Amino acid sequence: MQFVLLQKLHLGSGWRALPETMKSPVFGFLPKRPPKIFYGKVCMAKQKYEMKVERSLTMDDKDMSQLSDMHLAPYMQLATNLIGKARHAGGNMFRHQMDTLAILIDYGYIDSVLLKAATIHDTVEDIPDFDRNLILQADPKEGQAVLDLVLEVTRRENEDKREFLLRILNTGSQKAKVLKCADRISNMISLGYVTDPKFIERYCDETEFFLLPMAIEVDFNMYQELINLILTRRRYLEDGGYFDNRSKESSQN
Repeated sequence: MQFVLLQKLHLGSGWRALPETMKSPVFGFLPKRPPKIFYGKVCMAKQKYEMKVERSLTMDDKDMSQLSDMHLAPYMQLATNLIGKARHAGGNMFRHQMDTLAILIDYGYIDSVLLKAATIHDTVEDIPDFDRNLILQADPKEGQAVLDLVLEVTRRENEDKREFLLRILNTGSQKAKVLKCADRISNMISLGYVTDPKFIERYCDETEFFLLPMAIEVDFNMYQELINLILTRRRYLEDGGYFDNRSKESSQN
């Protein structure tokens, strides 16, 4: 398989290359630290927030105590309304809420509003006629802040997917971007169980175009994981001959 250098970047420990058929029009290298070149041109990464770089591999007693006082159970109860909502990759949407919550904890986020919102982040969008007051009633102290964050990561009426992701990327709060990145990590892992190559390609492109610039603003480790997930999913398409077959179809038209 022929490898080509996509970007002439020095990444601290050498150069990286990708297969020609996996070449990305936007971002095709795997940095070990924040790059000085972004989207193929020299620029400063848009920094509205302090990017989280450190990541602990264990939970300390302080975080454990804080987590134990959060009272997540009322939100988990609300999330069980998603058990009947099936996912394209298998399983159901309740499990996805729990997975997103676990990813945030894995990355060291012990913010009560963020974790509560993660537990129910798809309820408003995926449950028909969902009563938003249930969120307020579940938590008189932080319910409004949780609802606001859930609504921030919920597609609005007449808002297509591109407009939705651009809104979060351009105007979203730090918590909204962190939550959306954790949500996308969960979805990209589940993508490994999807067998529709066009869907996989489209989802990888969407992740690259919208989620990578979002992640580089808020959490470099999430950014790295998303790049790795994009590479492995595209490698699945490459190994299955999807790109070769698509090229043949294009040449015949």
